[in-house]
Amino acid sequence: MQSPSPDALDLKLLHALQVDGRAPFSRIAEILGVSDQTVARRFRKLRTTAGLRIVGMTDESLLGRQSWIVRLRCTPDVAEQLANALARRPDTSHVDLISGGTEVLCAMGARSRQDRDELLFDRLQRTPQIMSVSAHCLLHTFYGGPLGWLDKTQALEPDQQAALRLPYSEPVAAPIALEGADEALLAVLRRDGRATFSELQTSTGLSESAVKRRLERLRSTGILYFKVQHDRESLGHGISAMLWLTVTPSALDAAGRKLAEHHEVRFGGATTGQANLVATVATSSTSELYTYLSEKIGGLDGVQAVETALTLRHVKQLTYEPSR
Repeated sequence: MQSPSPDALDLKLLHALQVDGRAPFSRIAEILGVSDQTVARRFRKLRTTAGLRIVGMTDESLLGRQSWIVRLRCTPDVAEQLANALARRPDTSHVDLISGGTEVLCAMGARSRQDRDELLFDRLQRTPQIMSVSAHCLLHTFYGGPLGWLDKTQALEPDQQAALRLPYSEPVAAPIALEGADEALLAVLRRDGRATFSELQTSTGLSESAVKRRLERLRSTGILYFKVQHDRESLGHGISAMLWLTVTPSALDAAGRKLAEHHEVRFGGATTGQANLVATVATSSTSELYTYLSEKIGGLDGVQAVETALTLRHVKQLTYEPSR
C-alpha cells in the first residue's frame, strides 16, 4: 500500500531541516506556528513514510580533497553486487544503477591519493566483469553541497529561513586540517546528523563543552553541513536521470549557472572529460523529462551534445541502508 504524499506542513518541516538539520524541534515548531509534539510526530512519520534521515556531510574542497564521479560499465550479472560493494565504502556518497542495469554510477571523495588510486587503478581494474572505468574529477559545483532540492520548494517564507539559518564566519583558506577528535565527531554525524550531545560525548570521549565548541567550529567554517535524505518517489519524483552535457568552454560557466536555477536539477557541476557539465535531475514522469530536455536543456547556449541515462535504482543516497 502506497504511503500518503507529504502535505504542506511536512514540506515545511523538510525545508526547515534542510536549512538547519540540527535545529531543535521547539525552534522549528515556533517558526512553523505548531506545537513541539506536532513537529516530533511529523518527523517520526516522515522517517517511516519518506525515509527521512539527516546526514552530516563535509565540504571536501575545504579539506583539500578531490571529488570524483565514476562510471563503471559492467556485465548485468555483477552490477548489483558491485554497486552494493561501493555503497559500503565510507568514501562514497551516491551509488546508482543506471543504463538498463549495465552501468554503475558512483560519487566518491577519496581521503587520499592512495585511496583513490587503489580503487580506480587496482581493485576496479582487476574485476573481470567490469568492461570500462571512466573517472571524472569535479572541478566546480554549480548546485549541490549544502544546497538541496528542498531549497527550491520555497516551502518556508524568506523570514522563516533566515530565522533558522546559522551565521557563518569569514571564509577560511583551504586546506583545513582536521584533528582526531574532529574525525570522530564527523563519523558519528555521518550516521545520524541529529545525534544528541550525550551520544556525541559517548562516541568521541569529549566533554559536552568540547563537543559543542568543535561542532560550532566545523559548522561555522563550512566544513560540516547537513543534508536531508528522503525517498524521491514520496515527493512525486518517480523519474531520476543523469545528464552529461558537452558545452563550449566559453559558455560553460553561464550554462552551469543557468542549469543550477532549473527546478528539476538536484546537482550540477563542471567535470573533467569530454562531457564537461554533469547534472542529476528528477521529474514526475518520462514525458516531463522529455519536456525538460527539449525546452530547458535545449535552450542553454553552448550545449553541443547531451547524454541522458535513467536511474534504475538508488543504491546509496548519502547513507547505505541495504534493508531499504
